[in-house]
Formats: sequence, structure tokens, C-alpha cells
Amino acid sequence: MSREAWIAVAVVVGVVALLTLYGAVRLARKVLATRRRLGPLTTGGKVAFYGSLLYTIFPIDLLPDPVYLDDMAVLGAALLYLTRLLRARSGVRGMPRSRVAPDGRVAELHDPRRR
Repeated sequence: MSREAWIAVAVVVGVVALLTLYGAVRLARKVLATRRRLGPLTTGGKVAFYGSLLYTIFPIDLLPDPVYLDDMAVLGAALLYLTRLLRARSGVRGMPRSRVAPDGRVAELHDPRRR
């Protein structure tokens, strides 16, 4: 391959690495925010939270570190688990229903389960 082709490959790999790093950082921030909202964690919550952060920080990965896709998958799974814990604790089964008015305002519908 020519020098220009190698430069193009390096640029593409760099862009992919930066995008996946950005995604991993966003997921980690969401996991931290969900953890703060939960308060005391059960054993499963602790394993999901600390395990996902340790997997993301440690250099031993399933895929090489410039590609953060495996880290994003672990963080996403932890976020899904912690979100389900949060919903179970708050008693919310789904997202609150809302209706968009003709002028663009969002009005939340009455939910009899919420007081």
C-alpha cells in the first residue's frame, strides 16, 4: 500500500477510536448518574456498577483498547441493569405517558399510580 493509503487508514482508525471513546465516556457518566440516584446498592448492583467501571479502566480487554466497543457493551449492560433496579425501587413500570399539544408543549397525562 502507498503512503497515502496508510495515512487514510490511520485517520479512519483515529476517528473510530475517538468516537468510541466518546461513547464510552458518555455511558460511564450515565452509569455514575444512575448509581447516585439509586443510593445503597444490592450485591448485584455493586457487581454491575464496580465491575463495569473496573472493566473499562483496566487495560486487559476482549478487544484492543483503541476500540472501546467491548467497554461500551459492558457499560451499556450495567446501565440497563441499574436502570431496571431504579425503576423497581421507584415502582415505575414504564416511561410516563405524555401528549404533545398543537403548539408544541408537552403535557404529562395523569397516571393513577403516581401520587
